[in-house]
Amino acid sequence: MRSRNVCVLGGSGYVGTHLCSGLARAGHRVTVLTRSVERAKHLRVLPSVKLVACNVHDEAQLAAAMSGHDAVINLVGILNESGRNGAGFRRAHSELARKVVRACAENRIDRLLHMSGLHADADHGPSHYLRSKGEAERIVREEGGPDFKWTIFQPSVIFGSGDSFINRFATLLRIIPLWMPLARPESKLAPVWIEDVVAAMLLSLDDDDTSGESYQLCGPEVFTLRQIVCYIRDELRLRRAIVGLPDALSRLQAAIMDFVPGKPFSTDNYRSLGVDSVCTVSGFARLGIQPQAMQAIVPRYLGLEGGRSRYALFRRRARR
Repeated sequence: MRSRNVCVLGGSGYVGTHLCSGLARAGHRVTVLTRSVERAKHLRVLPSVKLVACNVHDEAQLAAAMSGHDAVINLVGILNESGRNGAGFRRAHSELARKVVRACAENRIDRLLHMSGLHADADHGPSHYLRSKGEAERIVREEGGPDFKWTIFQPSVIFGSGDSFINRFATLLRIIPLWMPLARPESKLAPVWIEDVVAAMLLSLDDDDTSGESYQLCGPEVFTLRQIVCYIRDELRLRRAIVGLPDALSRLQAAIMDFVPGKPFSTDNYRSLGVDSVCTVSGFARLGIQPQAMQAIVPRYLGLEGGRSRYALFRRRARR
C-alpha cells in the first residue's frame, strides 16, 4: 500500500468521518473540502488530515482545491431536498459528479472513488434520489475518458456508532409513548456496517483491479423495516406497538412530512423504499471481505448488555 494524497468531498459527514479516520490510519495524506471548516473541526484530531474551505459546487474553486492530489473520493449525498422537484438532488448528485470529473481531468487525476446508492437508476428510478444517483454514476462511467480509473460503491442502509438510521428510530421509540406508525413496513433492507464500507473503500483505493467496477455493499442478512424497528424496540426493553401503515396511509404520512422542518420522512423517501435495498451480487464477496451482522454491532453503541441482544432479531424473524 502506497501513501496517496487523497482529496475527499463530503468528508465531514458520517461516512466521511469514518473514512477519513481509516485513510489516516492507513498512512494517506487527506484533504477534506468543506464549506464550513468549523463544522468539520472534529477531523482536526487526525494529524494527516487537512481541512480546506471550499464551495465544491463552484467549478473554479473545486479544480483549484483538487490540484496536487492523486486520488479523489466523492461522498457528497443528500437524502432529502428543500424543494420537491428534484433540483436539489440533481445539484448534490449528478451536477456535482460532472464537476468532479471535469476537475479530475483538469488536474490530471486519474483515480476516483464515488459513493452512490443501491439500485440507483437514471432511467427507471422511482425517486429523485435514485434517479439522480444513477445519473451521477453514468457521468462517472462515461465522461472521464478511457484512462479514468473510477470505482463506484452502492451500499444499502449504513449503520454504526453515531448513525442516523438505528439511532433515529431509537430516539423516536424512546419519546413515543404507546405506538409507532411505520410507513413501508415490509420494505426489505440489508443493513451494512460503516466499518465494512470503509474497509471496502480503502482496499479499492490501492487495488487497480477494482477500477471500472461497481460494488453493491450489503450486510449478511435481509430484514423488513418492521423487523428492524421491532428489534431496536426489543433491545431497548420498551413496550411500544409498531403499527405498519397500508400503502395509502404511508403515502399520506410522507406527504404530510414533506412540510415538517428537517423532513424526517418524505414522499421521495417513500418512493425510494419501494425498491428493496438488497444486493443482487455481493460486492464484499468480490473484495474478499466478510461483513458484520447488525445484531453483533448495534447493542454496543446503544449501550445494551445481556444475551438477548444476540438472539432477539432471530426470534423476531422466526415469528414473521
